[in-house]
This record gives sequence, C-alpha cells and structure tokens, in this order.
Amino acid sequence: MSRTDAIPAPKGPPRPLSERLLGGAAFVIGLALALPVLTIIFLAFTPTENVWPHLISTVLPGYVLRTLALMAGVGLITFVVGTATAWLVTMCRFPLRPLFAWASLLPLAMPGYIVAYAYVDFLSYAGPFQTWLREIFGWTRPSDYWFPEIRSLGGAIFVLSMVLYPYVFLTARASFIRQPATQLEVARALGRSPWGAFRNVALPLARPGIAVGVSLALMECLNDIGAAGFFGVQTLTLGVYTTWLSQGNLGGAAQISVVMLLFIFVLVWIERSARRKQSFVLPAQRPRQPDRIRLNGWQRVLAVIVCAVPILIGFVVPALVLMSFAVSRLEDALSVTYLKAVYHSLLLAGLAAGFAVALGLVLGYANRALRSRVTGQIIRVASMGYAIPGTVLGIGVLIPLAGFDNALDGFLRENFGISTGLLLSGSIAAVIFAYVVRFLAVSFGAIESGLQKVTPNVAAAARTLGRGPISAFFEVHLPLLRPALVAAGLLVFVDCMKELPATLILRPFDFETLATSVFMLASLGELEQSALPALTIVAAGLLPVILLSRSLHEPHITS
Repeated sequence: MSRTDAIPAPKGPPRPLSERLLGGAAFVIGLALALPVLTIIFLAFTPTENVWPHLISTVLPGYVLRTLALMAGVGLITFVVGTATAWLVTMCRFPLRPLFAWASLLPLAMPGYIVAYAYVDFLSYAGPFQTWLREIFGWTRPSDYWFPEIRSLGGAIFVLSMVLYPYVFLTARASFIRQPATQLEVARALGRSPWGAFRNVALPLARPGIAVGVSLALMECLNDIGAAGFFGVQTLTLGVYTTWLSQGNLGGAAQISVVMLLFIFVLVWIERSARRKQSFVLPAQRPRQPDRIRLNGWQRVLAVIVCAVPILIGFVVPALVLMSFAVSRLEDALSVTYLKAVYHSLLLAGLAAGFAVALGLVLGYANRALRSRVTGQIIRVASMGYAIPGTVLGIGVLIPLAGFDNALDGFLRENFGISTGLLLSGSIAAVIFAYVVRFLAVSFGAIESGLQKVTPNVAAAARTLGRGPISAFFEVHLPLLRPALVAAGLLVFVDCMKELPATLILRPFDFETLATSVFMLASLGELEQSALPALTIVAAGLLPVILLSRSLHEPHITS
C-alpha cells in the first residue's frame, strides 16, 4: 500500500454549534424520559429480596390470567363494535348517520373508572334498573329472578369495551376513508355483495389501522386501575399497587411491573408492525371515494341500533346517572374540598401540558432539522412512556427521584449541616414528571403533524438568508406551529386531568385532584359526592373529542 492510499478520506464540515446543541438537547430529553423504564428493569433484577418464587407460586399466575382474560374480552368487543360502526358511518346511508359520525367519539370523554362507578350503582340490586324490573314483574326477593353480577370480570369487560371502542372507530374509519372507490367497485363488478366486498377487500386493507386501534385500547385497558378495582378484578396493575402500597414490598411490585412491561412490548411491537404494513399504493391524484350504500327497511333500523347502543352505554347512561347525583349535591360546587381538587387538577395538568409541549417541540424540530437515525431512535425511546401503565410509571419515577433527594440531603448534611428533606419525591414535581413521561407522545404526535404541514422550502429560504436551525425555528416555524401547539397542549391537559394510577401513587400527602377525589369517594361508597368532580372531568374530556371529530373529514363522498 502506498503512502497515498493510507491517507484517510477528508471528513465533511463539522455540524454547526446550533445543530449540535439541538442534538444534545434531544439526547438529554430522551435519556431523562427513559429513566423510569430503566429503573424498573434494574430494580426488578436487583431486588433486596428475591420474591420471584413466592410471586410465581401464589398471586402472579392469577394476575396474569385475569389480565389476559380482560384484555382478550376488551380486544374482541372493541374490534367488532369499532369496526362495524366505522364501516356503517363511512360507507352506508341511513338516518342519523351524520350524528353518529361525531357522537361515536363521545365515550372517549368518559374515563373508565367513572363509567364503572355509574354502572355499579345503576345495575346493582338496590339500583334503579333492578328496582324498576322488580316493580314491573312483581318480584320481591333476589331468588325470584336472575340478573348478571356487574361486579365481575364480565362487568369490567363490558364497561371498558364501551369506553375504549372509539380508538378502533377512529383508526378504522380513517382507513376506510382513504380506500379508493375503484377497489370496492371492482369487487362489486365481480359479483360480490356489499358484505362480501367489505369482508374480502375493505377489511383486509383496513386491518393494519384496526390493529393500531385495538393496541391502543388494550394499552388503556392495561393501565386501568379504577374500573378493575371497583369490579373486583385483580389485574397486574392492581397487583403492583397493592404489593407496593399495601404490603410495602417494592421489589415485588417492580417484578410484577416487569411482567406488565412484557405485555406492553408485545402491544407496541404489534402496533409498529401494523404501521409498517399500513402503506399501500394509491393513485397519484386524490382517490375518489365510493358512493355510500343505501340501506332500506330493516337494514336502516339495524344500522341505527348498532351505532346508537354503544353511545348510549358508553356515554349517555353514565352521564345521566352522574347528572342525577350531581343535581342533588349542587352545594358541593362551593365546597372547599371540591374547589381545592379543581385547583390541584388545573395546576398539575397545566404545568405538565406546558412542559410536554416544550419538550415535544424540541424533539420534533430536532427530528426535522437533523434527520439522523440516532435522533429518530431517541424520539422512539422518549415516546414509549405513553404505553407504560401509570402504576409502573409511578415506581419508575419515585425511585430515582428519592435517590437524588437522599444523595443531595446526605451531601449537604455532611458538608454544610443543612437538611433539604424530600425536594422532588413526594412533591408535585414527581407527578408532573410522570405526566410528561406518559403523555409526551401525545404532544409530539400533534407537533410532528403540524411540522409536516410546513413546507421544507420555507426553512431552506431561511437558511439561504443566513439563519441557523434555531433562528429559523423562532422566526419561521414557531409562528406557523401555533395551532398545532394549542392542540398538543389541550390534548395533554385533558389526559392529565383524567390520569389516576400515577396520581394515586405520586401525589403529596393530603393532595387530592379530581381523579383521586372520584376514586376515593367511590371506594367509600359515596357515589353521590363523587358525581360533581366526575362530571368536571367528563366536561374537560369533551374538548379533544371535538378536535378529533373535526379532524376526520370525508372528501368526495355522497351523503
């Protein structure tokens, strides 16, 4: 080899300082948000006391089996109900179709634990429904008739399915809207009935989107603690909560959390695999949508029933139950307890939404400006918090924050004789950090969608005028991103208002939010007192429903 051959190829110019700072900020954010998950894994495999044998021989198999049964039931029902209603609303013509197009999203405004409390009261033996049945048929004793037990695994599946099916409705409807008319028309020309065209053409094309919706519903099902606990279904989530807080076994709670992480990794893999398969070739022009199928006679009645019943079960009935309770407790609106819970919820949700939007903005712009594989991996890790159940997240947040507090307190005591106590753990900072970790993916998704609407030519023009990435961001992108930032902040704000498991674990002593107030009051049987804070959460949840309903438009479809 000659000396000339040994000379290395010249390297490209170094990245500007602004780009290196942007990449460094994205790395630090990703590492901080991945810390809770890394903590759980480390704690599970290095416990002070190995309780794996005890867990496996006692409670863990039951937790796993009940969790699998709950997820299987919820997955099946959300798939059937969400896909059927999405197909009818998108592809058929029948009375009240425009109403169902947006009303099918209303159950998203109802947290599962609130619906559970409403139905347990409504369908219990002393509740209004069974009381009405006894008056109609003259029954006087429980032995006179049979009625399904609402506080059971079946009751939990029923309630959670009616609350979570809109996730499948959203993704399935979006997939049906994008399907071009030519494919369905070819199937009809080959002799397929509308049902045959749906089964053989539309459903396979929409399967990836439907899989994403079912995965999201199952993630929310796995995160639930209020509904499952109220129905008496001991799932993995409840196992983490009781093992840590009731039995004081942190190592055992961490090891159960690792089992939950395995569930989450499988769901995330299914969702991402579905997203990779979701792309198919469409015409260069915007695809023409098929004319809707006109339903007649009994078909119209059946379509109305299929679309209306889930809305009635998932939103209307529990809303009416809560309103009937709230009317009898209107004086609670001026109580100090309720007003403090509202203030605490607004404070936590507002701060968390602000931080989530700011960090999501940094990650989104870093991904756009740098376009590197490393940045993409960092964003993927930072966005995994949305899939982590709140109970698992609570442990993963509290342990490193407590370690930091203890180290800082020990250092200051030893060198300066000052005790700082618990600065972060046991404070609202821990709750806000958990909220940001869990809901950053929501903020990032809305901001990334907004960035995709800003043409790269605008940024290129700013570069030619001597602006770096950071200058171009403040002068060009930020003004154009205001609608996306508002939407991101609103979505995170409402999700934080509803979040229960992480708040229960991390909130300071005697610090109640609307969600924890509803949980505590309902657990004590004070359903009437819990109605007003529950309705406040529902009212806040209606805001993202309105945004989502506006985002689903149907071009070129004859109604």
